[in-house]
Amino acid sequence: MQEEQFPTLQDKTYQTLHQWLTVGRFLPGERLKIRQVAEELGVSIMPVRAALQRLAAEGALVNIPNCGVMVPKLKRAQFDDILQTRILLEGQAAELGAYRMTAPDRATMATLNQQMADAITAQDVKAYLEANEEFHVTLYRAAGSPLLMELIETVWLKVGPISNQLFEDERFAKKLNDAHDDVMSALHRQDGTAARRAIEQDMFYAGQYLKTICS
Repeated sequence: MQEEQFPTLQDKTYQTLHQWLTVGRFLPGERLKIRQVAEELGVSIMPVRAALQRLAAEGALVNIPNCGVMVPKLKRAQFDDILQTRILLEGQAAELGAYRMTAPDRATMATLNQQMADAITAQDVKAYLEANEEFHVTLYRAAGSPLLMELIETVWLKVGPISNQLFEDERFAKKLNDAHDDVMSALHRQDGTAARRAIEQDMFYAGQYLKTICS
């Protein structure tokens, strides 16, 4: 009988930092100080150091000699490459998810969609990004493909930090939820093609703005 594996403190620290990067808790170019991060997490520096090195090995962070690790800045060509990859992966996940999603999951997504709308009104970047992540995760997990979800989360690591800057232009931010409303309409009709189109539009709209602030 196989023994059940429980996450270690190092695993939990990695998962937390992974999520923080994904939702834009850190900004491009920001240097992550091990002791400061450890204090925020309430853990020793050992699991933080290991987690940061693991994230650096995955390309989510970069090692700077004698300075520790830093959140990388994306060049425009890199961003374009990531955006096209996201459109392919997330469009597929959205289409499959729309066909397979349960009624409770649709209700969860409706709640998250309202939370995003409220966050836009309040100009609460943190609340918006957290609800946005959960909205997309709920949809994509409904696709039933752990591998597809893993690939998507790997790509998210590379664009999470720059997503924090979505609210810098108020006129742009006001329309951030339009595509999510279209996603919800598609889900209620169980229309996978429309769901894919709405997700692709969501990424394209955000991508056109974020690309302008890449180096």
